[in-house]
Amino acid sequence: MGPGDLRDVLAGLKQEQHPDLLVGLGASDDAAVYRITDEVAVVETVDFFPPIVDDPYLYGAIAAANSMSDVYAMGGQVVFALNVAGFPRDLPKEIITAIFRGGADKVREAGGVIAGGHTVVDAEPKYGLCVTGRVHPSRIFIKGGLVAGERLFLSKPLGTGVIATAAKADACDPAVLDRAVESMLRLNRAASEVAQEAGVRGATDITGFGLLGHAAEMVEASQAGIALRAKDLPVLPGALVLAEKGHWSGGMKRNRRHIEQTFGQGGRLAIDPSVPEALAGLLFEAETSGGLLFSVPPARRGAVLEGFRRRGERCWEIGEVTAEVKIVVS
Repeated sequence: MGPGDLRDVLAGLKQEQHPDLLVGLGASDDAAVYRITDEVAVVETVDFFPPIVDDPYLYGAIAAANSMSDVYAMGGQVVFALNVAGFPRDLPKEIITAIFRGGADKVREAGGVIAGGHTVVDAEPKYGLCVTGRVHPSRIFIKGGLVAGERLFLSKPLGTGVIATAAKADACDPAVLDRAVESMLRLNRAASEVAQEAGVRGATDITGFGLLGHAAEMVEASQAGIALRAKDLPVLPGALVLAEKGHWSGGMKRNRRHIEQTFGQGGRLAIDPSVPEALAGLLFEAETSGGLLFSVPPARRGAVLEGFRRRGERCWEIGEVTAEVKIVVS
């Protein structure tokens, strides 16, 4: 469901209030958080989607990584997960087993365990997880935690959406798809740990609403702006070429329409004309198992870079948080 449609649906629902519900429906965040004790809160999220690659094992692993990403986006650790799935009656059982195995292996890599699940019959395969995590109640990441002057970091490159769309049309070089799969399989566990060490408050993960869609949620929640440097935005190899050829997903078009209506018409979205159209489009494109977007005070910039280096992973400094409540890409 696109961001505009989801907003309209949720607007008609009652926002439940409870003293221990630290993050719920009204916060529009990445996961729900419920306090158990002064030291422990439960993080709960669910996500699933149709196949994004042909290999059933990789599909299961990518779906699991994507599902667990919301726990990491809240600063949490994965504890256990339940499978959520729908499969056609005639889908060979060995394919279903491979999907479940991919998900289980990825959850195990995260330090968690698959504890059960639920399946239904569906014409199109769908798979994901309901994930339970834990976090300290005073160390939760939220979309509304941006502070003017802080530096913005992104933990994965953009481009999975356009690459997956091209692959479905047999228009993607296998090597390009392999790099995208490698990125989608990478957990945001290390990024979340580094962010915790750096004392991060404002964070989200980049998934279906695209970089600008999720950035817009942070801007609204924080009442602070975001300035992105186009030259510093990481992009997967081959993604720009595929974008130039127009391999956009349906999600990209919905995301762009929503952001241009809500931010563009209010003068709160400014993309410099010098930014190539293909790159600008990638900022709206839906991502699968994308990176964490988070901000840290300038004094903690070095600690973030060192934290990623120690873990053998990369991150990119892509901009800063501004006082003016708008999104600027230059």
